[in-house]
Amino acid sequence: MTVAIIGTGKMGGGMARLLASSGIEVAIGHRDLAKASALAQEIGPKARSGSVADATKLADIVLLATPYSAAFEALREAGDLSGKILIDISNPITPDYKALTVGHTTSAAEEIQKAVPTAKVVKAFNTIFSELLPAEARKGRSMPVQVFVAGDDEAAKKIVSEIIAKTGFEPVESGALSNSRYLEPVGEINIHFGFFLGWGTSAAPVWMKA
Repeated sequence: MTVAIIGTGKMGGGMARLLASSGIEVAIGHRDLAKASALAQEIGPKARSGSVADATKLADIVLLATPYSAAFEALREAGDLSGKILIDISNPITPDYKALTVGHTTSAAEEIQKAVPTAKVVKAFNTIFSELLPAEARKGRSMPVQVFVAGDDEAAKKIVSEIIAKTGFEPVESGALSNSRYLEPVGEINIHFGFFLGWGTSAAPVWMKA
C-alpha cells in the first residue's frame, strides 16, 4: 500500500511521518518539489516525493492535507482520482481559526466529493492537532485518541479505519459522508479549546459508550 500525501505543512508532514513510522509507504506531493524532497529525505526509505500528480499516480490512497481553501487547486493538480480513496482531513476554517466557512447544509468533505465524484472520499483526522500525531505524544493518556471516520463507501472506510488502528489511534465509525457536517464543527470546537481556552494542542475529543 502507498499513500500519497498532498501537502507538507504541519498536518501533511505529521501524517507522512506517522504513516511511514507505521510501515506504510508514502509519496509526498507538492508543487514545490524541493519541499517535497526535503520531507521525503527526512523520513527515509519509506518515502518518495514528486509533484502532486506524480505522488497520486504512485498511490492507492490519497490523503489531502492542504487547507480547505487550497483543496480544489490541489485536486486539479492531482489529476484523475477515479476509484482511489481520498482521505479529507480538512476543517473549513476562517483565517483567525474562530469560525467555519462551510456548514449546516454541506461540509468540506461533501464539497470535495462533488469536485471529484469518481473518488471515494472519507473524512478522518480532522479533530486532532498535528502535535498528537507522533506516537510518543500519546503515551500515558488515560484513553486512546479517537479518529472519527465518515464516508459513503463502506469498503473505503474499512481500509481507512485499518490504517488508523495501525497508527495507534482508535477509529470511530461515524456513518455517512454527510455526517462531516457535524465532525467539522467538532474539529472547530477542539481548535477553540486548544487555542483560545488554554487547553493546548494535546486536546482531543473522546466519545464514550455508557
